Amino acid sequence: MEDPPVRVLVCGDVEGQLTTLFNRVQAIQKKTGQFDLLLCIGEFFGTTPEAAAEWQQFRSGAKKAPIHTYILGAASQDTVKNFPNADGCELAENITYLGRRGVFTGASGLQIAYVSGQEALQEPAPAHCFTSKDLSALVTPLTSTSKYRGVDILLTSQWPRGVWHYGNSPEVNTKSCGSSSIANLADKLKPRYHFAALEGAHYERLPYRNHVILQENAQHVSRFIALATVNNPGKKKYLYAFNIIPMKTMDPSELVKQPQDVTENPYRRATKDKTDTQRTTFGTTEEEEPASQFFFDLSSKQGGSGPRGRGRKRPSDGGGGGRDQQYDRERHQQGLKQPRRPPQPSGPCWFCLASPQVEKHLVISIGTHCYLALAKGGLTPYHVLILPIGHYQSVVDLSSEVVEEMEKYKSSLRNFYKSRGQRCVLFERNYRSQHLQLQVVPVPLDRCTTEDVKEAFMVQAQEQQMELMEIPQHTDLKQIAPPGTPYFFVELDSGEKLYYRIQKHFPLQFGREVLASEVLLNIPTRADWKECKQTKEEEEESAKKLRDEFQPHDFAWDD
Repeated sequence: MEDPPVRVLVCGDVEGQLTTLFNRVQAIQKKTGQFDLLLCIGEFFGTTPEAAAEWQQFRSGAKKAPIHTYILGAASQDTVKNFPNADGCELAENITYLGRRGVFTGASGLQIAYVSGQEALQEPAPAHCFTSKDLSALVTPLTSTSKYRGVDILLTSQWPRGVWHYGNSPEVNTKSCGSSSIANLADKLKPRYHFAALEGAHYERLPYRNHVILQENAQHVSRFIALATVNNPGKKKYLYAFNIIPMKTMDPSELVKQPQDVTENPYRRATKDKTDTQRTTFGTTEEEEPASQFFFDLSSKQGGSGPRGRGRKRPSDGGGGGRDQQYDRERHQQGLKQPRRPPQPSGPCWFCLASPQVEKHLVISIGTHCYLALAKGGLTPYHVLILPIGHYQSVVDLSSEVVEEMEKYKSSLRNFYKSRGQRCVLFERNYRSQHLQLQVVPVPLDRCTTEDVKEAFMVQAQEQQMELMEIPQHTDLKQIAPPGTPYFFVELDSGEKLYYRIQKHFPLQFGREVLASEVLLNIPTRADWKECKQTKEEEEESAKKLRDEFQPHDFAWDD
């Protein structure tokens, strides 16, 4: 039989209001049952005579904490006097000071790492501050083993700087809030829960992952929670209750489950705030792995200014070159920043809209950056392609404005297909192709469920010895497939995404074959587009019909 979870309460800055806190704890326990321990972060003691008198009642035994209470040390010089021993000690019955820094392991196996006080800004460090040596002494023994996975709980008084990146925004001044050393500590220790205080704010960040998708084995997620001050006038949350099964006794598959709203790790950003550049490191001498190893560098300008378009002049399309050059000169003379034109192909391209090779009679809609076209030899009469107007090879090469418009086309198509009783399946093959073609295929709702579509892709991939992996909905494809990476990608109407990193050989018709299979559209003879060709007159008629039907959903008509 599995051990019961540990029931934990965590409190923000108490500031001497012990009776208020413990009355609240008693009320909670009366309602929901006994908790195992109470952890107090931030400033536990107050500085007023009333706070001192209240503490004396607990110290003398006249009052007693109703739960085993563990507290962090002083976060200001004014409260240092209340902590006689830097290594931790019992201050009153049921109230224990954890110490300057360390790891507390309960009888259940629950592992709690902690650091008291604030980051020292000078040497020698004041008694209420921690130093890089303190952090090194905490981190090194824990992480030196290859079996290290993380700690259950991390307690710090200060917030980690930048914890809000990739997540929801806190109600604090992010320019001055937090410590870079604490951020580094959290990144290295990988706590399942990290609690902090001192800012007088309540903030529960979205959970973030501790691994790089498809490059590292899945690891548990981390949750950061900041708590407000006890009895604050704004009635912000200062007490947090939760159940936790210690990591060491958890089933590994349960431990690494990823919630729907998980985000990227806020401490592994491609670009740092300027105030983060003097980031403190500890415990290791090697440089940290650059974030660009893991993430697509979003700081670089996209589109034509990347490697694909740098220093390249736009080829003349006949008579337009002179006019373009004159426009360039005028923009330069006016001191205006000229928007980059999309990259141009080095040779003929069948899909660049400006190309003489493009079959314009198949075009359904034209936006500013993308266009919609009827698929040549489509699986169904409503099979379409979303294509960038400029020459981009894959989704990961697109500039932000192209991505934005592509998403608008996706949304319009979903609404269009929904009105026809169909769900929408999108797929892209970035392999042996020079221009991005995002295939969009409608599947009747009464033919199969989204789960059926997903299973069909998974099963057929497995049959061909391909590992098609599911990636979190909130993950940008650019973060797992740097430009130039060959891949196959599917997006379901539920938002679920499947990804395969193409190694050597890949069946070019794989996406079509899955959708044409008996379990889905049941049109196996249409798996190869070459077997589905129409005459130009038939294509024109099909395109006109689709154009007319799609128009009420076409945002391009609103511009």
